[in-house]
Amino acid sequence: MARSPTHYVCQACGTVAAKWAGKCEGCGEWNTLVEEASGLAAGPRGQRAPSRARSAIALEPLDGDSEDAPRLATGMAEFDRVTGGGLVPGSALLVGGDPGIGKSTVLLQAVAALAGQGAPVAYLSGEEAIAQVRLRARRLGLGTAPVQLAAETHLEAILATLDKAGPFSAVVIDSIQTLWSEAIESAPGTVSQVRAVAQDLVKFAKKRDTAVILVGHVTKDGQIAGPRVVEHMVDAVLYFEGERGHHFRILRTVKNRFGPTDEIGVFEMTDKGLKEVANPSLLFLGERGEQATGTAVFAGIEGTRPLLVEFQALVAPTSYGSPRRAVVGWDNARLAMILAVLEARCGLQFSGHDVYLNVAGGLRISEPGADLAAAAALVSALLAKPLPAETVVFGEAALSGAVRAVAQSDARLKEAAKLGFQRAIMPVNSPSRGESITVTGVGSLADLIAAIGEA
Repeated sequence: MARSPTHYVCQACGTVAAKWAGKCEGCGEWNTLVEEASGLAAGPRGQRAPSRARSAIALEPLDGDSEDAPRLATGMAEFDRVTGGGLVPGSALLVGGDPGIGKSTVLLQAVAALAGQGAPVAYLSGEEAIAQVRLRARRLGLGTAPVQLAAETHLEAILATLDKAGPFSAVVIDSIQTLWSEAIESAPGTVSQVRAVAQDLVKFAKKRDTAVILVGHVTKDGQIAGPRVVEHMVDAVLYFEGERGHHFRILRTVKNRFGPTDEIGVFEMTDKGLKEVANPSLLFLGERGEQATGTAVFAGIEGTRPLLVEFQALVAPTSYGSPRRAVVGWDNARLAMILAVLEARCGLQFSGHDVYLNVAGGLRISEPGADLAAAAALVSALLAKPLPAETVVFGEAALSGAVRAVAQSDARLKEAAKLGFQRAIMPVNSPSRGESITVTGVGSLADLIAAIGEA
């Protein structure tokens, strides 16, 4: 019997090589190439099976009529917000997050809420036994929810079971790295297995008009493990984020073919599971005390939701030859840029000081509009001058020292006014002004420093 052809697949990026090498040519990682069978359908004497006859497909005009995708609202407002209004029948979602962050908990709560509305749902676990899932459900108060359970890792057995017991409105697979297909000669979790399993599950979702939710492991870098092609195959990719030392969790959309991207849902971890947070700004500012030096409240936008969060800075004389730069919750390169602009354009000296910047609550901010808030916290810490009381700050800083306008200024100001803030420091050329809040417009970082000095 002829030996099955093999190749070497990088477990980090999915690059295929004809022979083994110590370093992957695709991503540059070392010792990630693993030998795997090619998995080609073969005919007699190892020849490939003949391809199917080609057939023409129908073309449709661009201006044709189309309907919006139907939705299966779970009843969990934060989960439905992130998915764009609810699950779409026939779609595939990929949910990633650190181990123990609460992925299984939030998905169990979501499908239990959906099942409570009469929709048939199934929860298939490849990591836990049925008894463990039942114990978690009882702890969450969902022990009587009409959810069908199974513990299986064989893909063909799972698909046969779903075909026989269905149809289902939603199916959760926890997790895709534990599944294996008998059509692929490699271990579960490898690139070939993950890619093949994901492809079959997406086909099942489209064929049976079922919303399939896949749970994915993440690497030490925080990315979903496996080939990136899996993220392209599914309709939506969600990340479940949060720091273990904090009691809140963020469900963030990074891809959604049926809704907005960069949307977030906020949950609070309790002994009864994950509790929805309707107003996350109160959560992130709840422990904020008296106005102190080195603090600035940033009025940001996450997806379509305005969100207020506190930036905290500490500037201290260094005792080392090279001063330290540490940042939590913000981009380290962005901090270096802001420090360089403050030194070169405004004459402030940070070169002899250690600089520490933290986003309160453990939230990670990636919006450029946070530049002005970070700069305000740094200037306040260096000059030992607190910002004016009940003030929010937002704006983007340029390398020239100018402050640029950011989008959705009205929504930021309304959220600040709703929480009792009375003043805002924002770009002078912003297209809107607050009616119930005093606005101080700044055109450059030098104007920001002057505003802080006059406080």
